[in-house]
Amino acid sequence: MSADTATDKSSYGHRLVQILKKLNQGDKLDPKVLADEFGVNLRAIQRDLNERFAFLNLHKVDGRYQMPPALLGKLNFRDVERFASLAGVRGLYPSLTDDFLRELIDTRVQSALLVKGLQYEELSGSQHILFGQLEAAIRTHSQIAYTYEKAGGLKSYLQVEPYKLVNHDGIWYLAAKDGGRLKAFSLVKIDRLQVTTTIFTPDLAVHATLNSEDGIWLNEKKLEVVLKITGTAASFFRRRKLVANQVIEKELEDGGMIVSAKVAHVNQILPTVRQWIPCIRIISPEGLQAEMEIEIRSYLNA
Repeated sequence: MSADTATDKSSYGHRLVQILKKLNQGDKLDPKVLADEFGVNLRAIQRDLNERFAFLNLHKVDGRYQMPPALLGKLNFRDVERFASLAGVRGLYPSLTDDFLRELIDTRVQSALLVKGLQYEELSGSQHILFGQLEAAIRTHSQIAYTYEKAGGLKSYLQVEPYKLVNHDGIWYLAAKDGGRLKAFSLVKIDRLQVTTTIFTPDLAVHATLNSEDGIWLNEKKLEVVLKITGTAASFFRRRKLVANQVIEKELEDGGMIVSAKVAHVNQILPTVRQWIPCIRIISPEGLQAEMEIEIRSYLNA
């Protein structure tokens, strides 16, 4: 088993970030010293420097690696995290070439891609082509048209404004505005794509929405859901966000807490509530708890 396989993903990501930080600040890196520092074998470090960071065209002098002078100090902390992440998950991106990554650094263009989670679905050859066409449309702010597979059959979409290709929990989505509304479309259900010559003006608020969302339910009008969580389950909700856009509003004396979440649709939160029954209860909106209980009883009696 290789060091990369044995090392957990968070440590692996941390290693890439730290290496890129060192390069960005002008350090001359000795692979053997890095291997000792991060507790991995030499081959793992050599793959980081020679393969994962190949797009940087690192200079190698007397066995030490350093950033090219033209790039030195050019990345801020957010850039470092972004490029380290891209270097670590290059398999996610069908079009993530060295030239593409160099362009991101050199021109500081806004990426058309957004990834939330480390797992991903494999795209077929034709979907790779679609992926590239959508990415180009996003970069040029071109309206698009396509057919989309829905439960009731195919639906045609015209004059759609594409904003991001989002990978959420392993599934690729197109985040786009249709008729002025922000929506998410599963990439594998898109067909007969046409990139038009009509250019749209991007809404900066959409980018902020996409970056802040915990899920893929996209709707600019949010519903606030308030939950009461008992002490048994509360510790899990304190450690990490188990519901989308979770905010701890109040700690209770019995060890429980009150949590709020702004969601685009109740189905964004109901699966988590069902999973934690009876340790969680919906306080508002009024009637939602009762509706869920009726649904559960109906299912059990079926």
